[in-house]
Amino acid sequence: MSEKKKNPGSAAGARLREQHDYLRLLGARVTGGAANQMLMVALGWQMYDLTASAWDLGLVGLAQFLPALLLTLPAGHLVDRHDRRLLLAASLGLQCAVAISLALASAEAWVGPRMILALSILLGVARALQMPAQQALMPTLVPPILLPRAVAAASSSMQAAIIAGPALGGVLYALGPWAARLSGSAAAGGASHAHWGAAIVYTVSLLLLIAAVLGVLTIRHRPAPKAARPAPDLAQLTAGIRFIWQRPVVLGAISLDLFAVLLGGATALLPIFARDILHTGPEGLGMLRSAPALGAVIVGLGLARMPIARHAGRWLLGAVAVFGFSMIGFALATSFWFAFAVLAISGAADMFSVVIRQSLVQLETPDEMRGRVGAVNSVFIGASNQLGEFESGATAALLGPVGSVLLGGIGTLLVVGLWCKIFPALARRDRLQPEAG
Repeated sequence: MSEKKKNPGSAAGARLREQHDYLRLLGARVTGGAANQMLMVALGWQMYDLTASAWDLGLVGLAQFLPALLLTLPAGHLVDRHDRRLLLAASLGLQCAVAISLALASAEAWVGPRMILALSILLGVARALQMPAQQALMPTLVPPILLPRAVAAASSSMQAAIIAGPALGGVLYALGPWAARLSGSAAAGGASHAHWGAAIVYTVSLLLLIAAVLGVLTIRHRPAPKAARPAPDLAQLTAGIRFIWQRPVVLGAISLDLFAVLLGGATALLPIFARDILHTGPEGLGMLRSAPALGAVIVGLGLARMPIARHAGRWLLGAVAVFGFSMIGFALATSFWFAFAVLAISGAADMFSVVIRQSLVQLETPDEMRGRVGAVNSVFIGASNQLGEFESGATAALLGPVGSVLLGGIGTLLVVGLWCKIFPALARRDRLQPEAG
């Protein structure tokens, strides 16, 4: 008997490593994701340096969410009609333009809150195209049987980037005083120490984004099926919404993530927790932003080797509940390392949710619909992240940062209980693959 028949799990792993275009996409996602995380660390700390306002931190998330919401339907249709590689490369190129602008403005000390918000809008435009193109491209690069492993491997690799990106961004930001003294700009009335630190982060982010663009362009062209080229009328633009609405399991999975992260996320408030509650600097902020990814990458690597075989719905609901409890623990934290630990647990729980949700969506969606379904899914993800940042900033302005995160964690637990009642098919879902009948 051959080794493949004796050990199908190992064979599947070997075949995944042989999917070269998938590996190129994976590399581009990692470098681009690390660059994006570095950008967000610098944006958050710089905005708080300039305004000391939780409300303004929330506005950064809102500025990124609104264009993604407005552009998601046409973006999904574009992804189903055109070369997904080129669309993904274009979205990364737009992020390069944002990084260049922020680096120059910070180095010359004319960056301000309005400019940060305006460029955050451009980041939202880029993400409106990036997420559906990225989600639709991956399933075309691996056989369907390898997709759950590919999703887990991609998610864990992205989490590794999310660990390295914020940590590196925080360290580079802290080099601002040294860079200002070295350049002599501080004595000459040039950029402040903080702005020099931001300029360094934005420049390194730009280099990583350029590498991501080049990686995407090396992927061989995979044309969309002819069935995926309908006329761009209203029915086609809204097909992704109808597809998800008619599938309770998919709708329940992505809406659960939406409301859980919308209520329970604390990312936007990390600069406040880092400086005012945990009494650390930008390097500490980078570590806090990296903590969820540390937990996520451990779980992701485990799921890439041992995918969830049974009780997928229960795993999903249980993971979101653990996420809610973790946010409650973070809200009450007064020690940096305890805060770091509970954020790592929240990331581990979120990774279970991500792998199950993404696998369900991809396996239930035909290829000719993946762009439009991915666009709708990206709105849910964007709402949970960027709109969640605005919600955190707004409630923190009223209740304080601790009250905001504590209320969000409790709200997440309530959502889990409610979703068990509203989407019983999700709670009963056993396997990730579509079930007969």
